[in-house]
Amino acid sequence: MDYNPKNDLESGLSRLNLSVSELQVEQLLAYLALLQKWNKTYNLTAIRDPKQMLIKHILDSVAIAPYVEKTDLIDVGSGAGLPGIPMAILNPDMPVVTLDSNGKKTRFQHQVKVELNLSNLEVVHGRVEAFAGRTFQQVTSRAFASIEDMVTLSAELLADQGLFLAMKGRYPDQELADLPNQYHLIESYPLQVPGLDEERHLLKIGRV
Repeated sequence: MDYNPKNDLESGLSRLNLSVSELQVEQLLAYLALLQKWNKTYNLTAIRDPKQMLIKHILDSVAIAPYVEKTDLIDVGSGAGLPGIPMAILNPDMPVVTLDSNGKKTRFQHQVKVELNLSNLEVVHGRVEAFAGRTFQQVTSRAFASIEDMVTLSAELLADQGLFLAMKGRYPDQELADLPNQYHLIESYPLQVPGLDEERHLLKIGRV
């Protein structure tokens, strides 16, 4: 029998205490369906099972929503659009930019933007260097191996009072110890991702 993700999605959103409209639920489901469809050809993610896609991509992304300010946000190395596209869906009035250097992945993201009518989403194919002169209040990513890499390679994108939103698994003591001196941890939040029996943390990092 084909897997129907709607119940698991709605249950997960409820457990995360997220208030979402029926339209937003449908958009998240449509995004998941497009991810499954395109993944067969484009290899967007190593995860093939739709239930695991829902948990490890959609719910893992929306788990940070309570801690995201309603200003603007760029998702660096966005890949298939995670967490940027779920953030754009949940915050239709917030400008969201997704940046990735892989053309296949940004083509997929463009298709999602069009099919879901996400007018607040800007998909950019390119590298960080291409964004000289543009800064954002929030810079997030699931792509970097370490927080040090994230803040070093994305520094030019961060507004003066902006925040890095680092999505990590276990609490990264060593990575924080290795942070360049001009940055410091402002706040950390343990995340409980429904269906995921693994530690997850969101860390807010700013300039000293």
